[in-house]
Amino acid sequence: MANLEERGLERELQFQASRSGGAGGQNVNKVNTKVELRFQVEGSELLTEEEKALVQEKLGSRINNEGYLQVVCQTERSQLQNKELCVQRFYELLRQALTRQKKRKATKPTRSSVRRRLEGKKKQADKKASRGFRGDF
Repeated sequence: MANLEERGLERELQFQASRSGGAGGQNVNKVNTKVELRFQVEGSELLTEEEKALVQEKLGSRINNEGYLQVVCQTERSQLQNKELCVQRFYELLRQALTRQKKRKATKPTRSSVRRRLEGKKKQADKKASRGFRGDF
């Protein structure tokens, strides 16, 4: 997997700006600061088929019915800052989706840990056995 930023994925990104919701006063009502980034996963020419499959598998909940991966940012008061934030999040999502997890190697407990565990069990059993039963009726 080459460096994602170097591939030039920016040319395949689509941006749409709209008005943010929530508190913010007059600025919210008149300025389009919310940015929605859309990326067509299947239609990408820069991702391999294997990478497309990985993205669809791992980011399936973020991909809509039309096949677009969507990232929405509206935290900043500037459209430019929200756009940059969207691009950063997009690359981070792709990086996480395309990073292969290491296979877990099964390990055995050490002899000393097994010995300590068994000694603890034996100690507990002896403690309970020494309590005895007092049936003086």
